[in-house]
Amino acid sequence: MKTDRQMKNLWFKFFEKHGFKRIESASVIPENDPTVLFTTAGMHPLVPYLLGEKHPVGNKLFDIQRCIRTSDIDSVGDDSHLTLFEMLGNWFLGSCPKEEMIKLSFEFMTSKEYLGIPVDKFAVTVFAGNDVAPRDEQAANAWIEAGVKKENVFFVSDNWWALGSGVGPCGPDSEMFLDTGKPKCCETCSPACDCGKYLEVWNDVFMQYKVEKAGEKAEKLACPNIDTGMGLERAVVVLNGVNSIYEVGIFKRVIDFIESKAEVKYLADEKSKRSYRIITDHLRSSTFILGDFRGVAPSNVGQGYILRRFIRRAVNCARNIGFDTKYFADIVDLFVDEHGQDYADIKANRQKIVDELKSEVDKFSKALEEGHKEFEKVLAGIEKHKAFAAAKGEVVEDVISGKACFRLYDTFGFPFELTKELALERGYVADEEGFKKAFEEHQEKSRTASAGVFKGGLADGSYESAKLHTATHLIMAGLRKQFGSQVMQKGSNITPERLRIDFNLDHKMTPEELETLENFVNDAIKEGIPVICNEMSLEEAKDSGAVGVFDSKYGQIVKVYSVGEVSKEICGGPHAKNTADLHHLKIVKEESSSSGIRRIKAILD
Repeated sequence: MKTDRQMKNLWFKFFEKHGFKRIESASVIPENDPTVLFTTAGMHPLVPYLLGEKHPVGNKLFDIQRCIRTSDIDSVGDDSHLTLFEMLGNWFLGSCPKEEMIKLSFEFMTSKEYLGIPVDKFAVTVFAGNDVAPRDEQAANAWIEAGVKKENVFFVSDNWWALGSGVGPCGPDSEMFLDTGKPKCCETCSPACDCGKYLEVWNDVFMQYKVEKAGEKAEKLACPNIDTGMGLERAVVVLNGVNSIYEVGIFKRVIDFIESKAEVKYLADEKSKRSYRIITDHLRSSTFILGDFRGVAPSNVGQGYILRRFIRRAVNCARNIGFDTKYFADIVDLFVDEHGQDYADIKANRQKIVDELKSEVDKFSKALEEGHKEFEKVLAGIEKHKAFAAAKGEVVEDVISGKACFRLYDTFGFPFELTKELALERGYVADEEGFKKAFEEHQEKSRTASAGVFKGGLADGSYESAKLHTATHLIMAGLRKQFGSQVMQKGSNITPERLRIDFNLDHKMTPEELETLENFVNDAIKEGIPVICNEMSLEEAKDSGAVGVFDSKYGQIVKVYSVGEVSKEICGGPHAKNTADLHHLKIVKEESSSSGIRRIKAILD
């Protein structure tokens, strides 16, 4: 049986052997991307380099990236869905040596030294071609030459990667599968089927084209790349031939621990099994978010809202199985012991994770009390309406509307199941269909707000965004000059129209302080200072006085962007060429982001 740790070690060994350089995992909180709350894929932090920026480590890279996806949060509890996963990835930047990557992929997948999948059980899909781009015979031939049986190479029309709009960088991809040995579902059975005969393990994306207008034929991309991705947890499940991630590794250890303390057994019924799995998944994600070097605290907005939802759902599920939340700290310890081997910030923040988790659990206990009070108000409102209707000879059904149920859930964290139980006790029915509709509408808004991993990076890879990025450096320099070097950036969000930057400060800035800051930035803009980029070792960067908030996401060679004597920061870019290009900065708002964290919104006019 292959464990997560064995898989990671094989990954490191293989790509180091082939001359790739390892880069550290970026934060799960994305920098300068307004389209997503979390880092959702391994390639997400590399967007500037996929667009042509030179990476300080080189053009052949690999890593393990921590990722969080919340679009399927309500599917967690089944055999396959997780909110947090680790993505194994490697890249060729600025080139697309398809044959070389396919040869490497075949070696890693089939060599007994690595995954050891028998060649006769190894199948791949390649792009079948359409009006946009030709059939990928190059990939098919490369797979066959590498050693894949010709009958195990399938041409599939869906093997095409592109932005949701269909415009911009794009290209064919090639997916790799394990043939489980199950009988074919039909004569045309292939990895494109959902019958379960073929299980996907890895995917190579050949980003070699671009489309200028929707529906037009693709043209060759000036700066091609190769991006690969293998979900670690999914790969472990597939390679071990088990049905669920909860049957192996750290997941099984946590499930076993919960069962040793809970009143209800893991497999007592479907609801209990789901509760165990949600506790495991959500506390794991919470550990990563709270322990991250850009970690956030639970709140009612953004990443903090998702974190709060994770913790509160875990509390609700613990209630379902009679599991005392005091043991959440023990589960955190299990996750930190496992994942702290790869992510130093999680290991260093062990106590912070436990403290923040306990604080939120205590707050939720109080919130549940508020939820009960609000539930009583809802019933009182219905009773009043019934009395008013009865006076007019009308009849009102004893139903709590879906909208009211969703408000209890969304505003007070009151689980629908609890609303349903209490309603029945009082002779009412909770409108489940109405609740689902309200929930789906909320979910659709969330999906729209977090569309596509590349959307923010590529669509906002404009010079306007680069100028606003430079403006954030000037703002931070001004803040440190006013309030001291302890003031550090805690997050940023940049679009072509505006910037938003979070930083630690113990008070609301006065109008005078904001004016001083604005003048500092605009004075630097008026000077017309060139923005210079130098590559150096991390130690040299620190010795030179460069500010680096997020050191752990950089390798040993880093980029340092200097704006004269005004600012010097370790950063991946991109930036303006000269401060004069910024014209003029206007601060439009200063507000609280969370406890001890302030937020500034600004524009260039």
